[in-house]
Amino acid sequence: MLISLTPGGLAWPAAMIVWGPGYTSTLHRHHCVHLLMAVHGTLRIRGGARQPWLHCGAALVRPDAAHEVDARDATVLIAFIEPESPLGAAMSARIERAIVPVPARELAHWRRAIGPGPTLSKPRVEAWVGEKLLCERRLPKIHPRVNRVLRYLRERLRSDEDLSLATLASVAGLSESRLMHAFSQSLGIALRPYILWLRVQQACSELANGASVTEAAVRAGFSDAAHLSRTFRRMLGTTPRDIAARRQVAHGAAVEAR
Repeated sequence: MLISLTPGGLAWPAAMIVWGPGYTSTLHRHHCVHLLMAVHGTLRIRGGARQPWLHCGAALVRPDAAHEVDARDATVLIAFIEPESPLGAAMSARIERAIVPVPARELAHWRRAIGPGPTLSKPRVEAWVGEKLLCERRLPKIHPRVNRVLRYLRERLRSDEDLSLATLASVAGLSESRLMHAFSQSLGIALRPYILWLRVQQACSELANGASVTEAAVRAGFSDAAHLSRTFRRMLGTTPRDIAARRQVAHGAAVEAR
């Protein structure tokens, strides 16, 4: 479902947006602001089996909040928004609970901007993002030493370089314990789960560009295809094969941080 604009390349946009036929997901959580919109009609979303389904046209999900989705009867637009970007910080600020429906008036404006399902296109989606989403930016509050680590990780994730805690603490110029505390405080997620989320994004990009499940697992740093599949179930509520299959019918666009 994530689509890299450069085949084989690793992109780190502020948001990756995809649209295509409806889908369902099991309960999962991931480190991004999640925006889901039915281009027409409604979708269902909830925070777990013990919670009632929320019927809405669109919803925002807080980073790391558990959720499952049933949007099988709609054309859907989905945005994965990096919480550490200015856009992500602004979107996070408006999510008062784990899952928040988008107000009906705002949803109507969004739908008019992107048009009905058959007319959805990359230019229209990019224009919608620029006019409706990027106007709500704010600077995220991240420890400057943690920012060093984020840059280091994103530049070297695909390499064989050492990503141990000792190495990352050295990059940050902090003790290991201080780095772990500052990282969790800045991002709301611990260091190792965050690195795993980056690897999931990389694997999605590889699958979207035609890699097999085994190839995607190796290139993204997973021990094997089974490890990748288990992680996808937990973080995306789907399987690598489902992601690979959807690349034939889904479309996407990236929004770079500004």
